[in-house]
Formats: sequence, structure tokens, C-alpha cells
Amino acid sequence: MKAEKSPIQSVMSWIRRQPPKVKAFLCVVSAMTVLVFLRVIVHEHDNLFIASEAVHALGISVLIYKLTKEKTCAGISLKTQELTALFLAVRLYCSFVMEFDLHTLLDSATLVTTLWVIYMIRFKLRPTYMEDKDNFAIYYVVIPCAVVAFLIHPSTRHHIINRLFWAFCVYLEAVSVLPQLRVMQNTKIVEPFTAHYVFALGIARFLSCAHWILQVLDSRGRLLTALGYGLWPLMVLLSEIIQTFILADFCYYYVQSLMGGQLVLRLPSGVV
Repeated sequence: MKAEKSPIQSVMSWIRRQPPKVKAFLCVVSAMTVLVFLRVIVHEHDNLFIASEAVHALGISVLIYKLTKEKTCAGISLKTQELTALFLAVRLYCSFVMEFDLHTLLDSATLVTTLWVIYMIRFKLRPTYMEDKDNFAIYYVVIPCAVVAFLIHPSTRHHIINRLFWAFCVYLEAVSVLPQLRVMQNTKIVEPFTAHYVFALGIARFLSCAHWILQVLDSRGRLLTALGYGLWPLMVLLSEIIQTFILADFCYYYVQSLMGGQLVLRLPSGVV
């Protein structure tokens, strides 16, 4: 006798059968619904940014557990960790010279743990590093981000070098996860701890995006004016949205796998 599916499993099964355009539409509707919900229950929207940093820290904690307990870095992209360290270092510099606040302290803690992960992969657990799978050329993202930062950057009164660095770290953060997605695309099988880490990144990016969007709505667009004029304010929002949707597909399959009780996530062809 065939076991009955739960309502959630039935919904997930229905979504899985839909064409890509319908899935994209459902994703946008779901994101907008969550945004409305967050706007109602979260009155101080800076808390969303803090929550984003906390979820990111939780994801890194999962990586630390994997590296220390399982003594393996298989499935982890060293290049994503290096890109993360790069944009965090640049953002910290900008924070120190432009605006020191709580975000600076949170970024400092995240940078320290990220550097530790890089050290473990490069030196302590190098034999388990899947270098052949981590084959995304990082200059494909670093150079374009630098070029776009040179062309489109804040128009505030800060020194031009600081404004260029600010733009560069915003753009680089949006695409820093691409090497990790390439590793998962190459392996097709994602073990639990790596899957938890990437899912945490997806949630963190969504909360950060929600923080910016709700701030713009609450200020009735004045926040965009405060960021400067020209294309820069729109590029900030676009970068936040891009880094959220880059991980949306993976998060969908992660939740589907979790609801199905599967410990190992198997990605179908064409995902990420």
C-alpha cells in the first residue's frame, strides 16, 4: 500500500512538476510575501542586517564543525572563501574610514573565522580539498567587479578611493558564492554540512536584501538619495537582489531534500 503524502510533500511535488517560468513566478511571490511579513513583525529593520550576519556566522560555524570533527574539506570551495575574505576585508576598510558601527564588529568576527577556514583548507586539510572540482576562475568575477566599480560608484563626499572600494565590495559580495555553486555543479552530490552552510548563505543574503528593500520603502526613497545619485543606488539594490536569487534554486532543492528526509542532497542536471 502506497504511503500518503503530507500536504507539504504534495505541494513540493506539484512545484517540482512546474515549468521554470512558473517556478520563478512562485519564487518572486513567496519572496514578496515574506517581505510583507517581515515588515509587519520587524519594526527596527537594522535587526534584519544583524540577523543576516548571525545566520552567516551560523553557516561558518557549520563549516568549522565539519573541518574540525570530520577532518575533511571535501565539497567546500576555497575560492568562495577567498572571495568572501576579500570583500569582507575591503568592507572593513571602508567601515573604519567612513562609518564605524556595530556592522564593523560583526564583519570583523566573520572575517577572522573565514580566514581560519581558508587556513584549514590550504594547510591542514589540503589532501581532502577537491581542487579539480573547484575550477571557477576567480578573475571572471574580480576583474568585472573592479571595472563596474570604476564606472558606477557612490557620489558621496568621501575620497574617490574609498568610494571605489565601497562599490567593489558590494559587487563582489553579490557573486562571491559562484565558485561554491560550481563545485556543487561538478559533484552533483552535496553532503549535509556543506548543504547547511550554503543554505545559511542563502538565508543570510535574503535577510540582507530584505533589510535594504524595507529601508528604502520606509524612507520613501530617501535612502537611495542618501547613497548618491546616478546608477549607484539602483546598483546597490540590484546587487542585493542578484545575490539572493543566485542561491534561490539551491535553497529550493535543499528544502525539498530536507522534507523528503534525505541527508545527502542530490542536485539534478542544470541546477546551480
